[in-house]
Amino acid sequence: MPFDHNDHYHGLLLRHLPPGGRTALDVGCGTGRFARRLVARGYRVDALDPDPATLGAAEAAGGGPRYRLADAGTEELPGAHYDVITCLASLHHMPFGTLTRFREALAPGGRLLVLGCYAGATSWDLAAVPVNAVARAAVYGAERARGVRTAPRKAPVRQPEMTLPRLHAESARLLPGSELRQLLFWRYLLTYTK
Repeated sequence: MPFDHNDHYHGLLLRHLPPGGRTALDVGCGTGRFARRLVARGYRVDALDPDPATLGAAEAAGGGPRYRLADAGTEELPGAHYDVITCLASLHHMPFGTLTRFREALAPGGRLLVLGCYAGATSWDLAAVPVNAVARAAVYGAERARGVRTAPRKAPVRQPEMTLPRLHAESARLLPGSELRQLLFWRYLLTYTK
């Protein structure tokens, strides 16, 4: 059933954008949905993804981002350039230390926003199970009522390896002053302002 946990948090991420920002890097952009939302907010967006098929779907949708087939862990990033860098369910596909590359690519006052996935289960995750089922059924019912059928999106999937306590410790070490909070649907939000 079509309920995208990452898309569910787009509004939250948009509320954390820095005021007056104009340049953005969307890491692991997938099909480009969030990158297009940044463009709609007036950002010039570089959108990177290492998977050719997924990036092809993003390019086919258009919408203004500058899409590039690239691995953010090795791609040359301009120093002190981006007002915002976003990673939606992509950081666990690369070494966590890649955050330091993103920190260096942020302009002064720039913000890093990571909507990430974590390993392990918490009591909060148990609460997400019935909410997830209701959300999926609601989206499915609404689409059926409108006669819409959402095609499943196929993107490479990797299970996260870091638990929330380890994520807290590593993000504090690599990004002093950052904040990490657990969200519903097996996600966390990491924010850092340079």
